[in-house]
Amino acid sequence: MSTNSRNPSEIFLRIHSFISSFIHIIIFILCKSTPTQILLCPFFCVFFTLLSPSHALSSRGVTMVTCIPAGSGKLHFGVTDCKGRSCIRTACISDVPIKRNTHKYLSWSQGASKVLQIHRCKASVSPVCKNRKLFKVISSYKNEGSTKYFDFAVIGSGIAGLRYALEVAKYGSVAVITKAESHECNTNYAQGGVSAVLSPSDSVESHMKDTIVAGAYLCDEETVRVVCTEGPDRVRELIAIGASFDHGEDGNLHLVREGGHSHRRIVHAADMTGKEIERALLKSVVNNPNIFVFEHHFAIDLLTCQDGSDITCVGIDTLNTETLEVVRFLSNVTLLASGGAGHIYPKTTNPLVATGDGIAMAHRAQAVISNMEFVQFHPTALADEGLPIKPSKPRENAFLISEAVRGDGGILYNLGMERFMPLYDEREELAPRDVVARSIDDQLKKRNEKYVLLDISHKPKAEILSHFPNIASMCLQHGLDITRHPIPVVPAAHYICGGVRAGLEGETNVKGLYVAGEVACTGLHGANRLASNSLLEALVFARRAVQPSIDLMKSSSLDMTASNFWPHPVVPFSLGSDVIGKIRSVTRELRKELQSIMWNYVGIVRSTMRLETAERKIGKLEAKWEEYLFQHGWKPTMVVPETCEMRNLFCCAKLVVSSALSRHESRGLHYTVDFPHLEESKRLPTIISPSSHVNNTWSSMQLHKQPMYQ
Repeated sequence: MSTNSRNPSEIFLRIHSFISSFIHIIIFILCKSTPTQILLCPFFCVFFTLLSPSHALSSRGVTMVTCIPAGSGKLHFGVTDCKGRSCIRTACISDVPIKRNTHKYLSWSQGASKVLQIHRCKASVSPVCKNRKLFKVISSYKNEGSTKYFDFAVIGSGIAGLRYALEVAKYGSVAVITKAESHECNTNYAQGGVSAVLSPSDSVESHMKDTIVAGAYLCDEETVRVVCTEGPDRVRELIAIGASFDHGEDGNLHLVREGGHSHRRIVHAADMTGKEIERALLKSVVNNPNIFVFEHHFAIDLLTCQDGSDITCVGIDTLNTETLEVVRFLSNVTLLASGGAGHIYPKTTNPLVATGDGIAMAHRAQAVISNMEFVQFHPTALADEGLPIKPSKPRENAFLISEAVRGDGGILYNLGMERFMPLYDEREELAPRDVVARSIDDQLKKRNEKYVLLDISHKPKAEILSHFPNIASMCLQHGLDITRHPIPVVPAAHYICGGVRAGLEGETNVKGLYVAGEVACTGLHGANRLASNSLLEALVFARRAVQPSIDLMKSSSLDMTASNFWPHPVVPFSLGSDVIGKIRSVTRELRKELQSIMWNYVGIVRSTMRLETAERKIGKLEAKWEEYLFQHGWKPTMVVPETCEMRNLFCCAKLVVSSALSRHESRGLHYTVDFPHLEESKRLPTIISPSSHVNNTWSSMQLHKQPMYQ
């Protein structure tokens, strides 16, 4: 993030912060004391506070205990008191449901097909120096490798993370942690738009019905009503922030229709809606002096502690991928808005950053995961094989041909120029995505072809170029004029409908951890996401998570010495560049193997035998990878970007396979030939507990804490 884009008030804040940090360091040297001791000294405390650009947090202390590991039938955790003594306590598993922060969270999970059931044995837990105050040292973000303290930490710089950051920044300091550049996220690649009831002829009830039908009746009705009701206001807020959407000749917003929708309700900016939204949000974020963006910071693992039966998230470990230094963020509240996991498959519309990091981290931190079997394959990604001029090298991610093309009259043909959608569904090309994707998949297998054709050339040329300039430009670069010829398309992995289970305010079972966007499973999408509902969901839940986050921030404080409670991850320079190079090379090859297994065995059409084969193959592949790493001197606390991503890909792939094996019916995006019909008795969400059988490898255990045994 360039400093040139900052406003004068932020420049002043930075200078002020630098001066205060400099004086802090001088005092530290003179006193030969720890920063905490200096702050506790009345004179220096007052002096430093006057110079600091921030205020002291609440005086309420937090009981800090060591991390909760996952990875075995019994959960073990250590309890550390103020004098540094530690003891072992063992948590027991029984059939008592886990306690939740709010009753709303469980409102749509009653009678789930897999239920998280954890009961912890009573243990004497000593609080760690309660009632300490933490002074926010905002200037510390300038010191590479240091621990940074913020009121709010946001993981992800897409629509959910940025919208949330702009709201909570009114009440405290915010760190936005993003894996690559700020704009590199799924939001930036969203073409279609945001669905919302913005026309007098439309209604919330109609939007709800379309959402529930598309979701194969697995959606939570309360969640659907909340999102469809609040959606219009969230769109208007985007416009107020500066997002520019297309308008019709009458001056009103130009609304389009997409598959599964009964009305025109998609607000858009040509076919680059996500890019326009990201632009507007980033501009506001850059100009906000309370928001600090940390680009190229790879989130490794959440930092959690336990107080009795409650799990609390107090921050995140990251790896600066440019300097290869570990940076630890401690915060009162953490929002996980890290996107999806498209790259568990070889063909995906997602950018390279979408490797399931947030879902995997949350799973390792004991968060509940739900509905991971529902992987949405977008029916129409550009098929490079059918282009007159092939790309010079394979794409990092598939180029999306927007749902709006079919919504605007596009027709699907096989290579024999036979229109096939009427054979599969009466809604034809406007059927929901799961139906269209399976229909295309069936055509390709029956005819032994690599792609089908999507034709919009019968529409007026000016209209095509006006509505789809980005798609037209991309195709033209490869010798294809979409105003005259059909577009070669093929399904590609696009969206994870499951994720970290969230309540109506984005809350999770981990205190202090909120989720929004694709990483979350709110109950809105059910078994299949309705087109253009993803950006809407991200906006609504990012906004709904704001007030509880503020309340929690005001009632909490962090211990200044909390950074020492967890071992720090390390970059394995000690192994040598040759060994690290070999590990990276092997990891890249095994990543391709994993993606191939997922595509061949856990794709659009599944079977029990193929899913079980995938489970075995993934298990062997992961064991092979871990064995190679540890034979070459790798330690569990070591981190490089490639291994961190691979770890998360393995974790998410296993979650998808495990969930798919547990659903003995075909519903929405999960279609299996062994159970080809809907079963009303199985119309339940899938719940994966942290203690399930998928937690038996390095990929499913918290990086900063390995299991401790008595």
